[in-house]
Amino acid sequence: MPTLKPKHRPFCFSVKGHVKILRLALSVTSMTFFIIGQAPEPYIVITGFEVTVIFFFIILYMLRLDRLIACLFWPLLVFGILAGVCCIADGVLIYRKLLFNPSGPYQKQAIHDKI
Repeated sequence: MPTLKPKHRPFCFSVKGHVKILRLALSVTSMTFFIIGQAPEPYIVITGFEVTVIFFFIILYMLRLDRLIACLFWPLLVFGILAGVCCIADGVLIYRKLLFNPSGPYQKQAIHDKI
């Protein structure tokens, strides 16, 4: 008796796809509010990193790379590459901050203090 293969639903039309796209929209919205509200930089950076990771996972699922590369544990590869890029970017930003402002950390001033 032949086994019937379940019909493949495209990722964008599945429940899992809708949840991930909704999560991406929520993260982009929160990052926008952090930028508009002039939140501390770590909040914006962490939210931006989350948006990037979610976006890459959506692309990964849409291209069905999770099914094509069965022998490779791809989340480890993706997170490894992203962690390496973030470490390099962090090192460059810290170097620039120390190079151009060796006296100490950056102090934000309120707008009413400038007037």
